[in-house]
Amino acid sequence: MRALLLENVHPDAVALLETAGCVVETADRALDEGELATALRGVQLLGIRSKTDVPAAVIAGADALVAIGAFCIGTNQIDTATAASRGVAVFNAPFSNTRSVVELALAEIIALTRRLTEKNADMHAGVWDKSAAGAHEVRGRRLGIVGYGNIGAQLSVLAEALGMAVSFFDTADKLALGNARRCESLDELLASSDIVTLHVDGRAGNSDMFGADQFAAMQPGSLFLNLSRGFVVDHRALRKCIDTGHLAGAAIDVFPTEPRGRGEEFESELRGLPNVILTPHIGGSTEEAQQDIGRYVAGKLRDFVIDGTTTMSVNLPHLALPQRSDVHRLAHLHHNVPGVLARINGVLADHKVNIESQLLGTRGDIGYVLTDIAIDYPPAVLSELESLEETVRVRLLS
Repeated sequence: MRALLLENVHPDAVALLETAGCVVETADRALDEGELATALRGVQLLGIRSKTDVPAAVIAGADALVAIGAFCIGTNQIDTATAASRGVAVFNAPFSNTRSVVELALAEIIALTRRLTEKNADMHAGVWDKSAAGAHEVRGRRLGIVGYGNIGAQLSVLAEALGMAVSFFDTADKLALGNARRCESLDELLASSDIVTLHVDGRAGNSDMFGADQFAAMQPGSLFLNLSRGFVVDHRALRKCIDTGHLAGAAIDVFPTEPRGRGEEFESELRGLPNVILTPHIGGSTEEAQQDIGRYVAGKLRDFVIDGTTTMSVNLPHLALPQRSDVHRLAHLHHNVPGVLARINGVLADHKVNIESQLLGTRGDIGYVLTDIAIDYPPAVLSELESLEETVRVRLLS
């Protein structure tokens, strides 16, 4: 089995897949659509990070592809619906870089509140300015968190430990941790927060959610951070608010358009502002997070290939059937319509194949069955299962 890992996926992922018997190819950059389509010929496993798009056309043309691993949190760069319709499992790492992102957010909050960016620039220019004007402690200031998922919730806890008051807004009903206060609307949060930080997901509905109206609703002299998705913020509107002094500063880690690889020129309306921290999408870029992500996602790919486990898949039903050494395992992905399980078992019964264990799960339009059968079975079983009208993909795993 061949695996292609792009964008400097951690070496531990390579080692884990090689130990599982895969031949692994790596690249240190993202590939565009044409390059990716060519590179996927004969490849069963694809690993990417946030810069490589995997659209429907690429998935449809990759006949050998079995699974995609997003070595990051987001999967909006992958057409997960098309992947599911072709029996391609998609996995991501929803928790592995949480701590790293939170620590970067806290570091930037403190740096901006203490005006460290400006002090640093002055010192490098030979200017000694020991004034305390405009510099504050974070203790006692109110942090407004937009998006109270894994990252937002952990940031909430650590910010309180620093003595900050915390408010949050989320469209879903989330339990407040510690003394955090839930806001009923985004406007309520913006009007009451000294610092606003975005930690929303990559769903299409979040596009352009933060623009001129939202910045205007923030308190004068407040700070703004975005470590979520680049397309959720209007950077021209942000630049205007920084230039006019309505906002005292900002920290941005994600951008609407980002270079595909190291060394490419980065362009942004926010360049050149002394009170704006710009980082190259490094929220999860710590050695600890990348190692954990590499092991986690590669482990999910390995388990899917070896025993059909789909636990935590973002697009297939979640199944995990304990392994046995005395059976063959069939993985059957199919369109979720009534009667498929009966037809699968009918094929096995017609050939007098005994079912040792079986597990079925459904998710939207897709059904997934793992079936352990006796060692001795006629070769016609596989061909008949593949020929069922509802079949998407059949794999013999052991």
